[in-house]
Amino acid sequence: PVPILLLFDYLENNSTMVQGVAIINGVIQNTNPATGELITSPSIKVTTTSELANVISKANVAQAAWSDLPIADRISMIRKGITAVEPITQKLADSITREMGKVPAEALEEVTDANGLKGEWLDMVAEANADVKLPGDGAESVIVRDPLGVVAVISPWNYPVGEIPLLALPALVAGNAVILKPSEVTPVTGAMYCEALASALPEGVLQVVQGDGDVGSQLVDSKDIHMVAMTGSTNTGKRIMEKCAGSLKRLVLELGGKDPMVVFADADLDKAAADAVGNSLYNQGQSCCSVERVYIEESVKAEFEKKVVALAKEQKVGVPTDEGVTVGPMVSEMQLQNVKTQVEDSIANGATKLYESEIPAGAGNYFPVTVLSGLNQNMLIQRNETFGPVVALSTFDGTEAKAIELANDTEYGLCSYVYTEDLKKGARVARKFRSGQVGINCYSIAAAQPGCPWIGHKGSGFGTHSGMDGFRSFSVPKSLVYTTSAP
Repeated sequence: PVPILLLFDYLENNSTMVQGVAIINGVIQNTNPATGELITSPSIKVTTTSELANVISKANVAQAAWSDLPIADRISMIRKGITAVEPITQKLADSITREMGKVPAEALEEVTDANGLKGEWLDMVAEANADVKLPGDGAESVIVRDPLGVVAVISPWNYPVGEIPLLALPALVAGNAVILKPSEVTPVTGAMYCEALASALPEGVLQVVQGDGDVGSQLVDSKDIHMVAMTGSTNTGKRIMEKCAGSLKRLVLELGGKDPMVVFADADLDKAAADAVGNSLYNQGQSCCSVERVYIEESVKAEFEKKVVALAKEQKVGVPTDEGVTVGPMVSEMQLQNVKTQVEDSIANGATKLYESEIPAGAGNYFPVTVLSGLNQNMLIQRNETFGPVVALSTFDGTEAKAIELANDTEYGLCSYVYTEDLKKGARVARKFRSGQVGINCYSIAAAQPGCPWIGHKGSGFGTHSGMDGFRSFSVPKSLVYTTSAP
């Protein structure tokens, strides 16, 4: 790789830029966002066009034999693959911190949660793909499920381990082969996880390719890829959907969010404030289900803002591995500038900055923990996905109608949150929110039962993953119709 001091001299003529990542001479320039230093070991080469063709061909051959195995055998091998990941749990967590800046406790939690999918969760995937008998008057029909073939999984940088199994494991259980393209921001982490998982599977059933959007585009375009499952931005999702339309490829797209949190005056304000801060700042705010808009009933505005600022002051921005740090760097300079632009726009248009933390001097993509108040719906920070460590506060008049109007005033619809001690009111409001999950006095993704689907309404996604509906997204039903009892 090119030395860091010379890197930017080469970008114009030698690189493809996605999420601020350079590719020079066919090598991903993997950068530690906490220091700005290149990660040179291991060096990750971009998969060439001929290599990609071989991977796809190998996957199609392997898939035929894999799908012939009984589902119980596939499940058993997948469980062994997850078991093979467990000894490298800490190594994976360290790699997440190094490649995208997540603080160690959160990185370890991500990997541990992924490992935990081998129990009840995997049993549910198997159940979703089981045959279903439909009895009739002296006759039976049986619904079986066929795999689609080869599934391309395009995983994100913000959860470089956690998102892979949510897409790849149901695809594998259903009898598909999987080709993973991890984000070019976190190529080492994605490859490390999949290589361990694949060690227990037949050769060719799970493979990894590396690169930026050009490689992803070739993967999606291939006639020998039969489904695409992607977690990423809404704009990228739209481009993938356009590409898949010609061949009617099946799709699962988990996309962006602008998640609202509504706080009524009768809420437990201490809990609501803690959740507003914690879930705005977790992973540096770089989660599709981060709290990005907080609407507070006007009568408790001053009290709630005071609680939020006090909690925000407990946060420390810095090098993720330093003692006491709770908020690491933005993943890239590009992302940092996006957050900075939104905050500056809000201040220029009348918002108040209630708090801004200190950040380390010198290198690194650090943005201060920021609490804003007095926001309106026309500001960039209320319209566009922020993905940064900002707690964005505004008010509403306390009516259910206004709360619903403001929460739904977005192109996105991934998650929403409502806080009130009146659960009937909470349920009424929740049912009117246009989002895939609603947390009532809780952060929904953390509290949801394993059977809950993960789906975005509006611009936040297409198709479903997780839950029984999502587990079935990676296969197609087929009805076997008998005029007698089924054998």
